[in-house]
Amino acid sequence: MPSHDDTAATGAAARVRYECGVCWAVYDPHLGDLQAQVAPGTTFAGLPAQWACPNCDAPKARFMVLGE
Repeated sequence: MPSHDDTAATGAAARVRYECGVCWAVYDPHLGDLQAQVAPGTTFAGLPAQWACPNCDAPKARFMVLGE
């Protein structure tokens, strides 16, 4: 199972995103989640425990690393 932690790589080229395994919505830490009042720059690991997919309400555990 993929890790939900952001990579330790630095720089703009290291933008790891996460995709919902249910509806394919993408969480981009660079953008945050304005609907859930998650500030831009919030890492996936830094999301609140109760955060869920803004599209289908799937839990964080259903997200997988999408990559750069």
